[in-house]
Amino acid sequence: MQLVLRDENQGPYLSRVLAYGRTEELLSNEQLGQIKAKAILMSLKFADKFYNKYKMHLLEEAAQDVIGIVSIGLMALSDQSQANAIRLLLTDDGVVKSFQKGWGMLTKVSQHRLHGKSVYGDVDKVLLDQVSSPPDCDEWQGWAYYQEALAEHNRQQSINALLAQFYIVGTFDPMDYINLESTLAEAVLYRIFFDGKKVRQDLKRRMARIELKDEWFNLEFIEQQTKAALAELPNELADAIRLDLGKHFNAALLRTLHFSRSYQELAIQNASPERLERLEYKEGLIGLLGWPIYIDL
Repeated sequence: MQLVLRDENQGPYLSRVLAYGRTEELLSNEQLGQIKAKAILMSLKFADKFYNKYKMHLLEEAAQDVIGIVSIGLMALSDQSQANAIRLLLTDDGVVKSFQKGWGMLTKVSQHRLHGKSVYGDVDKVLLDQVSSPPDCDEWQGWAYYQEALAEHNRQQSINALLAQFYIVGTFDPMDYINLESTLAEAVLYRIFFDGKKVRQDLKRRMARIELKDEWFNLEFIEQQTKAALAELPNELADAIRLDLGKHFNAALLRTLHFSRSYQELAIQNASPERLERLEYKEGLIGLLGWPIYIDL
């Protein structure tokens, strides 16, 4: 492994930190050599586990993976302070701790990205390829890719929490719930119709028998119902979901409530499933926030 000393604003974070340490005279040649030796040993171990260490091009690939993994771990442990990063790297296990931290971070955000087996165990291959970097890379985007994966992970975790809190387990297909805003909206809508009960896939079938109350059809009522639902969640999760909601969430949900009147009128007339489905598409099913997307036959 060759750790190239780059401009402090370029390349993977590990290379930038080492460049900073040399520029600020915080690293001696001996200390730099020790850090490189530890990184090389880490690369050999990584190659032994995931690659054929006897093929040089694969050993080089393993080294690039280690640089990326150590870089994101080092950024997290040092709070992106290069001075803190130097102090950590100078400890006996600084490189190992940075690698372990980075690997743990990648493992966490890979939970919802893995489809089948990954050659890297619990870490998504595409994500690791995005984080991986040669030491002389001019512009490393590994941290940005990690942040994107973390945001997606948190979004999926929020959806799972909503499903657990507001939906009857076993009555829905998780693949139908990939959007945080619509998942919450469907729960709020169902709670309005059925007095706070958990969601089942029976709204369309029961629509003809629901008494639609006039007091439901105003923004203030919708806002109260949304707040009441979020109040049942842990504060940190509720705050994260609020940030993800569009500014027109309540207005869009009110529009869906008005649509439910038209749907109910047809349902009372024993309209066929095909006719009800045509009404949904006429109104714009994608634009009906919170309206269930399953087909009721």
